[in-house]
Amino acid sequence: MKKMLIIGGVIVAIFALIIVLTNMSNSKKLADNPYDKEDLDQSTIDLLDDENYQNIALPDEVTKQIESGEPTTVYFFSPTCPHCQATTPVLMPVANDMDVDVLQYNLLEYEQGWQDYFIEATPTLVHYENGEEVARWVGAQPKENIEEFFNEVVLK
Repeated sequence: MKKMLIIGGVIVAIFALIIVLTNMSNSKKLADNPYDKEDLDQSTIDLLDDENYQNIALPDEVTKQIESGEPTTVYFFSPTCPHCQATTPVLMPVANDMDVDVLQYNLLEYEQGWQDYFIEATPTLVHYENGEEVARWVGAQPKENIEEFFNEVVLK
């Protein structure tokens, strides 16, 4: 019986240590996060140091940019979306190579974006000009489609 208590105590201690280390790691990542809040979903926290998610835009910034009339391209994604997880590592390097500024809007953290921008599924890429939507694509896209979208819509 003593052995069982010792083993149980060790298991509880290991879990407690894992929780403490995870919280410490999350606190460090949250220190300079681009979001305007600290209570982020764990899947968002996991992306904070991912090079493909470094152009995060807050809802007010996206609205202001679109309303300015400037050409604006917004990528609506969710960190829990498997199609986004496949698309983002393709999309963002292509955007960088083609010198296209793509604002990233996290729908998991800012759910009002679903209604505000009529998003039906993720990922969704939308290009705006003069405050109006010009084009959009929905769902995972191969590199060729992303390049075509940028060439024919954004960089025309």
